[in-house]
Amino acid sequence: MKHAPLLIAGAVWLSPAAAMAHPHIFAEARLEVVAGDDGTVSELRNVWRFDEMFSSSVVLDFDKNSNLKLDPDELAEVGQTVLESLEEFSYYTTITEDGKDVKVGKPDAINVDFQDGQLLMFFTLKPGQAMPLKGKLTFGVYDPTMYASMDFPADDNMVVVGDRFSACKHQVVRPDPDEVLAQNEGTLTDAFWNDPTGTDMSRLFATRLEVTC
Repeated sequence: MKHAPLLIAGAVWLSPAAAMAHPHIFAEARLEVVAGDDGTVSELRNVWRFDEMFSSSVVLDFDKNSNLKLDPDELAEVGQTVLESLEEFSYYTTITEDGKDVKVGKPDAINVDFQDGQLLMFFTLKPGQAMPLKGKLTFGVYDPTMYASMDFPADDNMVVVGDRFSACKHQVVRPDPDEVLAQNEGTLTDAFWNDPTGTDMSRLFATRLEVTC
């Protein structure tokens, strides 16, 4: 069985029973939330750098000419696979506007590179609706199945871009796992631990960018 397509393909990475409630893929991420001149959120710029083990498995499966590297056409195939596979999961991106979820549009492309033994992905998302800079807005990147761990190592890996944000306050929120568990122990059941894909509790633990305008 080919490993990389299986791993990348969202819901079919592994069965819930095999995945369990802990990650198997690790990526360092960067998110830039960009404000347009019209006073709305214009786009979200993403950069993902994957761990060396997963990156190596992708090379093994997409290196069609067996030259031990990913050529431009092979990188493009990886990007197209991810573009199609993660649409169901909104590209691991969650946006809220005053507590209500905002859908994200499909990116034009997932650009892929391979540097220093690690796979990198670059892509831009747009909110699925006009999103004025007012009220409380939140932006997060996480895998709801908990199979991939999307980590923001430093607060400056989650930033706002654009002069229109000057009238807003923003902060990176890193939930304390113990507090989350204590506040939600009534809803954390055996079903969650045995089938994490059946819930969205991982959202509570995810690092997020909060913007208040």
